[in-house]
Amino acid sequence: MSDDRVKISKSELLVVGYGSLMSGTGLLGVCRGGRTALRAKDAFPVLLRNVRRGLAKPSSHGKYLAMDIEPLALGSPFRGRIGLWPRSGEIGALGLVFDKGCARAIAWREEYDAQKFVELLDRAEHAGLSLGEFLLDIAERCQHRLEAYRSALYELLGYTSAGYIFHPVVLDEGATGIIAVASGYEGSGSPDVISRRREFGIARLLNLEQAMSVPSCCVDRKGQIGYVVECLLGALHGLDLSDIVALVDGRSELAEQVAFKLMRGAQMELSRFLEATSLSERDYRARFRYGWSRSVSALIELVAYRPYEGRDERW
Repeated sequence: MSDDRVKISKSELLVVGYGSLMSGTGLLGVCRGGRTALRAKDAFPVLLRNVRRGLAKPSSHGKYLAMDIEPLALGSPFRGRIGLWPRSGEIGALGLVFDKGCARAIAWREEYDAQKFVELLDRAEHAGLSLGEFLLDIAERCQHRLEAYRSALYELLGYTSAGYIFHPVVLDEGATGIIAVASGYEGSGSPDVISRRREFGIARLLNLEQAMSVPSCCVDRKGQIGYVVECLLGALHGLDLSDIVALVDGRSELAEQVAFKLMRGAQMELSRFLEATSLSERDYRARFRYGWSRSVSALIELVAYRPYEGRDERW
């Protein structure tokens, strides 16, 4: 993909998704009856670096923990590049281009005040910058210290979120997008706003089994498994999600349930992905690689030849 593929116009918004936004099933909010549906105007694979990923943020859309990311190197920005084939230390994600008219829906999905998100967009436009560039300027002045960044946003807007807060992510190809990071366990940017992670005592990123047993959070088993499957379905498009697979203990009954759900979800995933990203089949084939990655294939092989009878069929 050439550099001009990531030059974002003033009427567009570049979002990098690393959780349920990586699959068509997740983008369309199938498991939530379409209430959280988002439809992008374009999409491309991204490989993120200086990040680790895990379950941590109590969702406002169900009783489960959603994905969160944390920087590996404090004081350094989140970075990425376009591509499918990871180098050491990179994880797969999805670049999504939206019309700014989707801003309120994006904010609502990420548990961020829609009016304040629109205000951020207006401030960026007034400065002659994309939203990612505008936020990057703030992050650089804060030396990419997350607590200082959240406080600076609060001072600017008089608002911070207990859910997700938008941060800049810099792509090697020249564009700066936004990525939703959970309001921190160590602070939301305001002493008056307790982050969801702090509220439920989730100080670190968790794997699937740990997420199921957080004492302060009544996690719904089906909902949590369904959410992880929404994320893992992104691997059907060639995204490297081996770090998410590693969150699922391959020896556990949970792994079998995830694998069965993946097999079911895969049946409709391609058509949903094309609908949610507005990609033609030709552009899809040029950018993505259809088929399970090796790490996900190993998970599916646990149940590949076993009947699905008696299993819950959410999809």
